[in-house]
Amino acid sequence: MHVLKARRATLFIFLVCGLGIATWAPLVPFAKERLALNEAQLGLLLLSLGAGALIMLPLSSIFLHRYGSRNVILVAGLLMALLLPTLVVLAHPMAMGAALFFFGASMATVDVAMNVQALSVEKQLQKPIMSSFHGLYSLGGILGPLVMAGLLKVPLSPLLAASLVSLSLVILLFTQYKALLPAMEEVRNESSAGLSWPSGPVLFLGLMCFIAFLAEGSILDWSGVFLRDVHHVDSPLLGLGYAAFSVAMTIMRLVGDGLTQKLKAQTLVKGGALLASAGFGLVILSPWYELSLVGFTLVGLGAANIVPIFFSASGQLPNTSAAQALPIVTTIGYAGQLAGPALIGLVAELTSLPIAFAGIAALLLLVSLSYRTFH
Repeated sequence: MHVLKARRATLFIFLVCGLGIATWAPLVPFAKERLALNEAQLGLLLLSLGAGALIMLPLSSIFLHRYGSRNVILVAGLLMALLLPTLVVLAHPMAMGAALFFFGASMATVDVAMNVQALSVEKQLQKPIMSSFHGLYSLGGILGPLVMAGLLKVPLSPLLAASLVSLSLVILLFTQYKALLPAMEEVRNESSAGLSWPSGPVLFLGLMCFIAFLAEGSILDWSGVFLRDVHHVDSPLLGLGYAAFSVAMTIMRLVGDGLTQKLKAQTLVKGGALLASAGFGLVILSPWYELSLVGFTLVGLGAANIVPIFFSASGQLPNTSAAQALPIVTTIGYAGQLAGPALIGLVAELTSLPIAFAGIAALLLLVSLSYRTFH
């Protein structure tokens, strides 16, 4: 059955996207050293990646309506894969900034297109499957740094290591492309093609994703700082908070489809947001860092399926196509991941990091309470 082949191919595409993004993380120190940048200069350089993503997210709707998600995935995915090795060799900050901009833009385009493809597969199968797709994305996020670390330890040069990963991504894209659903089988509504002012439900889903991504981004950027400053954890252990969160989220997403069928999406969102909020509470109130790690784990378990469910809901809104709604929801959501950590830093500077985490816990409670009125 071709839809089952499309499902398998889409799973691989989510893995490709997760691997491609996560592979960049271990290369950042090499870029900093090669370009002789200080922390502030590196931060400004990295903004170009986020800028490319945020600009392309809403524009991707145009490409999706014109060419279909299958073709968009192939072209943008190839661009992302081929740009990866250049991030290891470019020696001028302007050239590096341009490469990162297009890397972020291609990454964002693949992200939206693969979610539109996943929504189309989900609609044909008539059962919730979005969480498993995002589980493969999360798995790619875990495997990317591990693969790069292994290749660099062999030892291979950063360029050769990045080139091998790039080649693997290209092979996966070409081998899976034909199995993806063509444009004629996608969730589409041509009367709503292109850019338009988002409806209330689209904005609501976007804001809920903003909070969920804010929670994820806060742990990525601030869990290590929290463990160091509050619990005085040694440097080699500072990554344990994010590791606990990531593994918990990946496992929960891989089993999330079955849970969605048994518990229903509304129950999973409300309960998951409550669990994630309680996890932040445990992180804040724990007198021991080991118990804070349990809290980070609870956040991963609770938040894991919120975004996949919201993405799925954006493809089921009346009078709105998935190719129109999803780029808007994704743009607002990823703004939480990109800008959120800076907001947390501002709140932490004015008050404290535990209070900033408490604010996220309160926002997650808002997600739990408000989603019942929406759905």
